[in-house]
Parts: sequence; structure tokens; C-alpha cells
Amino acid sequence: MKKAFEILSGLKATIISGIFLVASLVLMLAKVETPFDPAWVTVVICGYPLLYLAIWRIIYNKGMSKISSALLISIAMIASVIIGQLFAAGEVAFIMAIGAILEDKTAERAKKGIKKLISLAPETGRLIVNGKEEIISVPQIQKGDILRVLPGEGIPVDGEIVSGNTSVDQSIMTGESLPVDKTIGDEVFCGTINRFGSIEIKTTKIGEDSSLQKLIRLVQEAESNKAPMQRIVDKWAAWLVPIALIIAIVTYLVTLDIVRAVTILVVFCPCALALATPTSIMAAIGQAAKYGVIIKSGEALENMGKVNMIAFDKTGTLTHGNLTVSDLLSFDESLSNTELLRYIASIEAHSEHPLGKAIAAYAKEENVELQGIENFQMIPGKGVCADVGEKRLLCGNITFIADNGIFVGSKEQAVLENLRNQGKATILVSDSKSIIGIVALSDTLRSTAKTMIKELWETKTEVALLTGDHAQTANYFANQAGIGTVHSELLPEHKVEQIQAMQKSGYTVCMIGDGVNDAPALKISNVGVAMGSMGSDIAIEAADIALIGDDIAKIPYLKRLSNAAIKLIKVNISLSMIINFAAIILSVLGVLGPISGALVHNAGSVLVVLNASRLYDRKYI
Repeated sequence: MKKAFEILSGLKATIISGIFLVASLVLMLAKVETPFDPAWVTVVICGYPLLYLAIWRIIYNKGMSKISSALLISIAMIASVIIGQLFAAGEVAFIMAIGAILEDKTAERAKKGIKKLISLAPETGRLIVNGKEEIISVPQIQKGDILRVLPGEGIPVDGEIVSGNTSVDQSIMTGESLPVDKTIGDEVFCGTINRFGSIEIKTTKIGEDSSLQKLIRLVQEAESNKAPMQRIVDKWAAWLVPIALIIAIVTYLVTLDIVRAVTILVVFCPCALALATPTSIMAAIGQAAKYGVIIKSGEALENMGKVNMIAFDKTGTLTHGNLTVSDLLSFDESLSNTELLRYIASIEAHSEHPLGKAIAAYAKEENVELQGIENFQMIPGKGVCADVGEKRLLCGNITFIADNGIFVGSKEQAVLENLRNQGKATILVSDSKSIIGIVALSDTLRSTAKTMIKELWETKTEVALLTGDHAQTANYFANQAGIGTVHSELLPEHKVEQIQAMQKSGYTVCMIGDGVNDAPALKISNVGVAMGSMGSDIAIEAADIALIGDDIAKIPYLKRLSNAAIKLIKVNISLSMIINFAAIILSVLGVLGPISGALVHNAGSVLVVLNASRLYDRKYI
């Protein structure tokens, strides 16, 4: 029975039923009598799913939810068949089938994100026992085990570094655009990538307790907490069914006309009402798609219209997510900024570190000719050094410089602090005696960010920044964009906690992000918006809405479109109720019969669809 329900409620079956219903109408208008009315096919194809759904809800639903729109339509359909009005029976069933298909289409969502998250977890680890290395599967790893992780490998468990220095790409967890330098005593997370040095870690968390498994679990829990949008007709069915039956029975007892009673049941069927929401939503989704905004469900559109708090991730969302050289500061009067760039770029061109690559790329853009170097050496997590001409130069962080006996004075420290307060990454350059310069790199704020935030404030929508970056970096970019509420240094679970706190405070929250680490927050928020071009597949699949061109300037447009769609849905619902009310009065008076009542249904449904279509061509940019 369930299999038949799935087949007959599908799009192909519904199209076939519509063809037979049209054939029945043509024969009826031409007054041609045939042994078999084609409307029977429509009744069977579209009627069976309605009848199945009505009976299923009576058996399994609790309380008033047993009474549904499917029950009212089934009653009207059966009554029409009994008195021989097959077209009327087929028509109400067909219109409801169309409404169900439209709503199902707006509610489809991809559910592949969990599988992709799971695939990020390494399957094996290098266990160190008595100095010997053994490859074992991750489930065999025990708490306290010592594991070796080579450059380029994923870290299989949460742990603490007990040997070695490196830089770890932990964007999956924190969204930080740069690898984070790590040394003995620092924590590393499962699923993050060891970029450079070989390290040994002591396992601290395994299995379901690991950070990546928590991330997966957060997405799963958030997905299960998202209830699908309930149809407006089902919300009102508890009132519609008894009222329709009472009016039909009273009319029959007064007039003794069974046709009038059946006509009341037919016109009472909320066909136009069933189309009011999904057609408006489909029009809005089509409108958004024209402008590079993909809305995955009607629920997302509906909730976006209610949003009064938008939370932004930083890297790749408010910013471009690409580092470039922002400052060249020489502390040697005989050394120009161009010469400083030539020195550091000549060395960093041999480095695999993202900062080094960014500096080398910048030098190429500036047409700076590089010098030959000798004795290049890289110290993971700290810096690089090499001989450039007759000079031995060091390029790295303050720890690396100090470890090589170079004094870092108050002047240099003040410059470093100022650059850090601007959210910039820094590299110190020194010779064998002193610091000769500093190179700073920075992500850049999207040009449209400040205007976009201002437009959101004008719509009385509050804005917050949720990021895994350090507080100094987060505050710098928030000030540039005009965002007052900032929460920094957040892991995925902390972003979820912040959103839940906002929701408990009465906010309807929209989260906008682009990284894997944003997936749980995108899921738990009322509306999740992902950056479609540069965002991770997992973030896009976790989100309700995707911005294909990564154009955050479309956020105010999305808000205005959602508000207009909700308003139009309310108008269409009111319109359909007025049509139904007028049709009921005319049915009680005997003006309408089952066939003419069914045609009124068609007219009302067409009117609702045409009104919804206006949404598609309006301009909200």
C-alpha cells in the first residue's frame, strides 16, 4: 500500500491523471457520453494517496491531528463518486495532488554533508611503541597512545604535541585562514592537517569524544531538530472538517437535496488554499535563482522573513579569505622597502608555508626580481633562514628570532602589537645582529560588506560576528564593517552555543558562513546561508540558502524578497478563503452544483497561481 502511495503521488502519475481529467472535461462540455469516464483514472491516481494519507493519520496521529485536509477531501471525493459526479471528484483530488508536489519540490534538501564530514576523519594512525612505528586503524587507538603525524597527513585523533614543531591547518574546526603554529604542549584536533614538521602527539580524546565526531554529531542533531513546514491547510483542518460536515448535513436536512450537500463538501475543499503557500514560495525561489541566490526550501524562505538577527562568519564571508602583503616596514635606513621585499621573497619562494607563498606571489605582482639563495632551512612552526648574498637572513615569528639570539626591542614590539591589533599576520626579518624589517599580511574586507551591514541595520535587523579568529583580528574587521557584537576564538560547538543563546533571547537567527566548521551553526540557526562559490560542500549542504556568486550584498535583497513572499502568502490565503466562503453560500442556495463548484475551484486556484507569479518578476535589488 505504501509503495502504491509513493508511485501514485509522484509527478509522472499526477501528469497522467491531469491528462485524463482534461479529457473528461472536454467530453462533458461536448456532451459526449462514453461507457467509461476518463475522470475515473484521475480519481484512482490522485484519490488513492489522499485516502491512504487520511486513514494513516486517523490511525497513527494523536488528538486533533487525526483530522486533516486529506480527510475532508476524501469525504468530498467519495460523496461525489456516490452521486455520479466523477469530474468533481477527480478535480479536487488533482488540485490537491498538484499542491502537494509543489510543496514537496520546495522542501527538497541535499543530505550528503554528513558523509563528507565522516570522510575527513583519517582511517589509520602511526602508533609509536618502544620507538617503533606501527600503522593501526583509528578504532584501535587508545587514550594515552603516542602517535606520529608526518607532514601533509591528517591528524587521526585529538591530542597534545609531545615532540616536534609544525603548523596545522585547522580551518575545518575554527575557520582560521592561516595554519596555526604548534609546538610541544599545544593541542591538536582530529581531522585537521599537519602541514609541515613531523610531530608526535599523545592521544587525549578518541572515538565519539573527538572534536570531529562532535562536529558530525552537532550537524546530525541540528538536522533532526529542523521540523518540516506544516501545511496551512492541515493546521486548519481540525476546524474545516467538522464545519463542512455540519453545514452539509444541515443543508441536506433543510432542503433534502443530496446534490447541494455534496457540492458544499466539494467547494469546502481548500484547493486554492493548498496552492497559496507553495506557489508563492516557488515564485520567490525562482526570483532568487535569477540573482544567484539558491533557496532550498519554503521553510527557509518563510523563516528568513522572520529573521531579526544575522550572524556572520569572518574568513571567506565578510572577508575574501585571501592573504596579501599589506605592510613593508624597514628598520634599516640603508634598506628600502623594495630591497626588504626582495630579500624576504627570495627566501620565502622556497617555502611551502601559505605566508611565504603569499609574499612570493606579491613580489611577482610587483615585478621584484628575486636573488639566488643558499643553505635554505625551514623550522616548522617558527620560520625559515638562508644565505642571501653575503648575509644570513632569518624570517619568522618572534620566538624564532629570539631563539637565534636576536634582541627584539620595544620599538619592534610596539609595531608588532599595532599590526596585530589590525588583524594582520606578521613576519620578522633579521640578519645575524638585529631585526631589519617586518612584513605584514592581511585578509581584506569585501568591498560591499560595510554597505550591506548598513542596509541590514536600516531594516531593523541586528548583526553579530562569530569567528574562530583571535579577538584582535575579529574586532578589527568588525569595526571596519560596522558590527558591534563580536564573539571570537570560537570552535564549532561554541558557535552553536552562541546561536542557541540568541534564540533563547527571542531572536530568529540567520547564520552566514563558508567553512566546514560553520556547518553545525548553519544547521542549528533558523536560517543557514552558505557562500556557494568558495564555501565548502559541507557548508553548502548544511545551509538552507546558498549565495552562488559569494556576493554578500545580496543578503538585504534576500531579506526584502522573503518579507514580500510572506506578505503575498497571506494575501493568497485571504483570497482563497474569500473564494471558498462565497462558493459555500452559493452552494447552500443551490446556485452551484458539483461540476460548477469544481470549476469555481479551478478559477480560484488559477487566480492564486497568477497572483503568486507576480512575485517572480518584481525587482528587489
